[in-house]
Amino acid sequence: MPLYGPLFQDYAEKESKHQFSLQSKKMLKVEMSQGPVWARQGSMVAYQGQVQFMNKGAGGLGKLFKQAVTGEGVNLMQASGSGELFLADEAADVQIMYLENDTISVNGGNVLAFSQSISWDVKRIQARGAMMTGGLYNVVLSGTGFVAITTKGEPVALDVAQAPTFADAQAVVMWTDGVQMDIKVDTGGLKSMVRGGTGEMLQMAFQGQGHVVVQPCENVIATPNGDGVGGTIGSFFS
Repeated sequence: MPLYGPLFQDYAEKESKHQFSLQSKKMLKVEMSQGPVWARQGSMVAYQGQVQFMNKGAGGLGKLFKQAVTGEGVNLMQASGSGELFLADEAADVQIMYLENDTISVNGGNVLAFSQSISWDVKRIQARGAMMTGGLYNVVLSGTGFVAITTKGEPVALDVAQAPTFADAQAVVMWTDGVQMDIKVDTGGLKSMVRGGTGEMLQMAFQGQGHVVVQPCENVIATPNGDGVGGTIGSFFS
């Protein structure tokens, strides 16, 4: 018996010639014919064709050790084969970018997928003020290929070359190569917190040439599985 209604027209699969494309603003479509990809474990919602998955954990003993020490990282699976793969993460918005011999620094909890041609590592962020937090760590993605990240809500990409830029660490998703980050301490922050003030004592300060992406949700908190702000800075904001 035929079914009637706009569901099968309005939400039909979208065709694309690119390896990564948006099926909707909350779902990533991957064309597997263009090569294997790395994806967050548990992010597969559907696939068509012949797709195989291999658990890669934290990406090797070295990265596993870094993740255990820093609290930052992402558990990955490798997907290969043919057909179409659909990925999502708890209905978060998906953002796609293409790197061309470039580097970005991303919060581990916001990494969804990237081309196999992209290399990744957990690296310490060089920031003068980071010493007071015990160290800051992020997932660094480098090379040429597609990257998909998630944001809780629609983000804003701030051009740090336009003006001094500051952000709540729990809202920062990523920044591009050429951006330097430091920690800004609110001069009245401690007194403000003791007296029940704003609580905005520590902030991320950015300068240089490039962009910082901020999401409209301040709940990126450090957790043992790496889904949050790296290093001990998370304890200052939780």
